[in-house]
Amino acid sequence: MKHVDIEAEVPGLLTIGENAYRRIRGDILFGHLKPNQKLKLDRLRDHYGASVSTLREILNRLSSEGLVVAEGQRGFEVAPVSVENLREIAALRLLLEVHALEQSFAVGDVEWEGRVVSAHHKLSSMERRMQEGDRSQTEVWKRYDWEFHQALISACGSSVLMETHAAIFDKYLRYQMIALSFRGDIAANEHRTLLDCALKRDARTARATLELHVKGGVEHALATGTIR
Repeated sequence: MKHVDIEAEVPGLLTIGENAYRRIRGDILFGHLKPNQKLKLDRLRDHYGASVSTLREILNRLSSEGLVVAEGQRGFEVAPVSVENLREIAALRLLLEVHALEQSFAVGDVEWEGRVVSAHHKLSSMERRMQEGDRSQTEVWKRYDWEFHQALISACGSSVLMETHAAIFDKYLRYQMIALSFRGDIAANEHRTLLDCALKRDARTARATLELHVKGGVEHALATGTIR
């Protein structure tokens, strides 16, 4: 899967270019590289340890993913954010995830159940820490959030659907990280309901819960005032 920014990296097994791509992509998604920030090749070279020519290839690749804007002779900058774009991304995420979730509920086996339970255990543990005020590992929290939602749809039978959902989820995640949006008990309870629905194969309740989950996440992020 190409959306490896929130997957574990294996040191020594990546090329310099691939490692730089993952790091830059992750820094955009997690808000370390800010929206509209100019991406100066000399600075990137020093920070990420890749040549200027390799960095151009990486930034063009990220441009094709909608995370970077190529400005012709003026270079590159991090893609901007907007309320309209967040709503569009959320709507597409919901469309894809509901379809994939229903497919998974219909055919998921005990191995699928195990993946869902395991992913939820990690996510709920991190959510408890955040509810107690520990916000030192927000990137781990979002990694576990990503893993749980991917586990829910992992029996859908379509690698294309999984990859497309991952790409959209990443963009949705970027907005959450920019807004530092955590809904506490509300989101944790919705995740628990999704787990219960998966084990009971209750696709109808899962769909309604997922709609509340995504739409609630959008409104909570917008309420912070950091996205305009």
